[in-house]
Amino acid sequence: MNTRQGVFTFLLNNLGVQNVQFEELITLEPDSLASLYPVYGVIFLFKYPTDTPYTSTDKPLDGTFDRDAAERLWFAAQTIQNACGTQALLSVLMNKEGEVDVGKPLEEFREFTMALPPEFRGEALSNSELIRDVHNSFAKSSPFVDETQRTSGETEDAFHFVAYTPVDGTLYELDGLQPAPISHGACSAEDFPAKVMEVLQRRIARYELSEIRFNLMAMVRDRRIAAREFGDAEALAREERKRRDWQFENALRRHNFVGFAGAVLKGVVDAKLKEGGEAAYEKWVEDAKAKTRQRLEGRKKGGGGGGGGEDVEMEG
Repeated sequence: MNTRQGVFTFLLNNLGVQNVQFEELITLEPDSLASLYPVYGVIFLFKYPTDTPYTSTDKPLDGTFDRDAAERLWFAAQTIQNACGTQALLSVLMNKEGEVDVGKPLEEFREFTMALPPEFRGEALSNSELIRDVHNSFAKSSPFVDETQRTSGETEDAFHFVAYTPVDGTLYELDGLQPAPISHGACSAEDFPAKVMEVLQRRIARYELSEIRFNLMAMVRDRRIAAREFGDAEALAREERKRRDWQFENALRRHNFVGFAGAVLKGVVDAKLKEGGEAAYEKWVEDAKAKTRQRLEGRKKGGGGGGGGEDVEMEG
């Protein structure tokens, strides 16, 4: 289950942004993006390449550097490693002046940072108490540290977010790791779904066919607004339910369940010991092992021995 759209939507809310949300896209068909109109931009998650150079001062792998654009649009150099998602979100948001109500704090932040060069905008972003606090409030709880990760010598795959948005008739790729905004040519708001999908398809084509770890989210107007305007009670109820689900998932994301799990396990063990002593406890453990082996064997045979929905590892 991927809850990034819920994380990013409530991150927007907590920053003070009004009437905006994120929607995850599961296809690169332009119509799927166009159906979410109005679309302010998209943010794209991909595996950061470690075997080839990612940045270049001369020419990007696709498009062209527009070094003068940073003076008229909001583009910030990325100065910290673990906030590329928040920075990609802001790269769309800060360039929608007049289209989106970003709230007074972000409006003042934009006004202050527009006078700065991109590298100082990045520093200002990392030093913003509001942005830092909101970003950190959505960090996952990590109660366990795998010490083997530190000594094995193997490096984990790294992932990166970039933003794509139309600004003043041009499709821009805004990536804080690049030296400047990247222009992908003329693009109106109406052309954006088709144009950006072409760019993304070319980008994905640079990876091996086996690489499928991508994520695409669109920043759009709060979909409850259209449901109210059209009097669509069913769509409104669906969107409200989705918000409640996101809120619950975000709460789970931040919570440390180690203590709860330990208390439950202790209670179950105590109950088994009272039920039949050590023998009952040992039988319970062995039965659980046997069921696990049965499920694993069922999966190997393609039979889904675990009932299809059990013990599925979920990412995000």
